[in-house]
Amino acid sequence: MRHHTPDTICPPFANYAHAVEVPPGARLLFVSGQLGITRDDDVPDDAEAQADLCFAAIRAVLASAGMEMADIVRINAFVSDRAHLQPYMRARDRHVADPAPASTLMIVSGFAREAFKVEVEVIAARAEDDA
Repeated sequence: MRHHTPDTICPPFANYAHAVEVPPGARLLFVSGQLGITRDDDVPDDAEAQADLCFAAIRAVLASAGMEMADIVRINAFVSDRAHLQPYMRARDRHVADPAPASTLMIVSGFAREAFKVEVEVIAARAEDDA
């Protein structure tokens, strides 16, 4: 994968690349939005704890496809309040590899359950010779 962050434009505001180039022949995996909920249906009140659960679920989905967190090329994240931006970013930074993937973070009006504060979806890619 090639990460693109040209010095001719404003640098990223946080730990992400402006773009990630996936080479021809790479396997792609599109991971649905993961919410901050445990297998036992527990939803922590804390946005950072929810984000950690989102990334734990993503790690499990990637592993089921023979991939790892370093294979993430794109993150789309959603938080339900501006106050959840920093807690989400702290969690994200603990879980993403270096160099960081391309990323978008949006504030939304809410999720399927009022208790949810964070949702994260990713796209991962792995070159066939790395599988």
